Amino acid sequence: MSADETTAQSVDDPDADIEREGERILSVEGVGKRFSGLQALDDVDMTVNRGEIIGLIGPNGAGKTTLFNCISGAFPPTSGTVRLDGEVISGLPAHKVARAGLARTFQITRPLEELTVVENAMVGAHIHTRRRSEAREIAMENLEFVGLADKADEEAGELTVGAQKRLELARAVSTRPEILLLDEIMAGLTPSESKQMLDLFRQLRERGTSLLIIEHDMKAIMNISDYVKVLDQGKGIAFGAPETVVEDDRVIEAYIGGFDVDA
Repeated sequence: MSADETTAQSVDDPDADIEREGERILSVEGVGKRFSGLQALDDVDMTVNRGEIIGLIGPNGAGKTTLFNCISGAFPPTSGTVRLDGEVISGLPAHKVARAGLARTFQITRPLEELTVVENAMVGAHIHTRRRSEAREIAMENLEFVGLADKADEEAGELTVGAQKRLELARAVSTRPEILLLDEIMAGLTPSESKQMLDLFRQLRERGTSLLIIEHDMKAIMNISDYVKVLDQGKGIAFGAPETVVEDDRVIEAYIGGFDVDA
């Protein structure tokens, strides 16, 4: 049954009662994060099932990247729990979270400019193997996947912005993640590059990889997401199928405004 068939309306947090297929892979349970006097996240709940693509949207400062940081091990949540395949990962360092099966990209690409393209992708592969030959094989497979195999021996710093974004994706996928967190990976791409990236997301889902995507391009989110989670001021305010979430009055007021999702 499709997301459209199972979702009649957007659903408030934290009691999202939507029939969804697949086993649960990621659970965020009451996660909060405080920085001195600032409550960046406040009792956030969400789940991702295997093979799902979930869009994470909200205004600037809503807490989206902070949530990614708490999930991926960049820093521990102040409260609450994050589970991957039922095992608690909140509080683990990022490299252990990666070994457990969760990878992420960043808003700003950070290629190791002194290394080649393939050596950058090998950094991800080395999460699971110390053998250089095996790491190179994994990296080349994923450079082929993102369309960068012909640039494998070029310096990473010479790539265009669009190619650097695809390299970031290849490096993350080389960790062989069960779930991939993508933080505005389409920002700065041309329309044709964005289309190519969306095609890659669909192929990853077909492989069984779950995706949690922060993205401000509402047309892209509407096009690719099974469900959408909305944050505002560190709190979850809605969850549901894309076409129902964008009609939620609170989401319109907090984020969408007069945006025409059909434009």
